[in-house]
Amino acid sequence: MAKIYFYYASMNAGKSTTLLQADFNYRERGMQTMLFTAAIDDRFHRGHIASRIGLEASAHAFDPTTDLRAAVAHELANRPLHCVLVDEAQFLTRTQVLQLASVCDQLDIPVLAYGLRTDFRGELFEGSAALLGLADSLVELKAICECGRKATMNLRVDAAGQSVTQGAQTEIGGNDRYVALCRRHFMERTQ
Repeated sequence: MAKIYFYYASMNAGKSTTLLQADFNYRERGMQTMLFTAAIDDRFHRGHIASRIGLEASAHAFDPTTDLRAAVAHELANRPLHCVLVDEAQFLTRTQVLQLASVCDQLDIPVLAYGLRTDFRGELFEGSAALLGLADSLVELKAICECGRKATMNLRVDAAGQSVTQGAQTEIGGNDRYVALCRRHFMERTQ
C-alpha cells in the first residue's frame, strides 16, 4: 500500500536537494515520477524546483485552486506513475493534502512531500499542519543553527539583517530573507 511521507525542516536543510535525489533514484530504476512545486515560489521561475547546490528539475506548478488528484489521474491516462513528489508542501491547502491521500489510498501511488513545518512566527502552515496530521511517515531533515545546534525555526530578516516579527505569513525568499536557527536563538532574536 502506498504512503504519504512528509519531509519537513527549517530553511537550508536540503529539502529540495533530497526531493531531487529521490526523483533521480526512481528514474534511474526506470520508474516514472510526477513533480509539483508551489506556483507562488518565483525565485527561479514558475514550475521549477532548484536546490542551493545546483540540482534542478521542471515540475507542475500548483496554487490553492489546483486539484492534485485530478492532475495525477490525468497524467496516469498518458503514462504509468510510480511516485508523486511535492516541493514547498507548506503551501498546500488541507483539501490538497486530502487529494494526495486519495492518490495514495485509491491510486496506490506513494507521495513524498517536502516543506517547512513553521513560518517566521513559529506557527504551522496549513499544508504542514495537514501533513503532520495525515502523513504515514514524518521525517525531520536537519539544518544547523549558527551555534551548531539543530535549526528548527525560520527567522525572517530585513535587508539590514534585523529580525522581522510582523507581516504576511508568506514572503518568498532565500538566505537574503530567512535564517535557520535553533529555538533558543530564534526566541532571543524575536523578543
